[in-house]
Amino acid sequence: METARHYASAIGRFLLSLIFIMSGIGKLFDWSGTAAYMRSEGMVAIPFFLIMAILFEVLGGLSLLLGFKARWGALALIVFLIPTTLIFHDFWTYGDPQMRQLQMINFMKNLSIMGGLFLVFSLGPGSLSLDARRGETGGT
Repeated sequence: METARHYASAIGRFLLSLIFIMSGIGKLFDWSGTAAYMRSEGMVAIPFFLIMAILFEVLGGLSLLLGFKARWGALALIVFLIPTTLIFHDFWTYGDPQMRQLQMINFMKNLSIMGGLFLVFSLGPGSLSLDARRGETGGT
């Protein structure tokens, strides 16, 4: 059972990291489309916030994937997800029932992802991580 726990933690970090790494890379390669979407949601200072989103997602995702400073990476992604979820998945503002449902699902998915991030933050990245190899706490 101990071996399973070690692998489960690494697999969980891997799966949790994918959404952030892929989203960050996607934003980078579709800069104009992402900027247009941000503009449609009422964002200002779009270049700044788009660069910040890419950095948070890619660096935070890599932190989770590698288990390097994973608690800090998880915390940074939580801080990133709170306003992102409230701004871009504000399901309560939609009149169309289908759009409301779609945005509510995305809102709830982000809350679930935050739950996983809180677990990494509180329990650490596990033994199969760079943090554990470096002897940082929470590596079990």
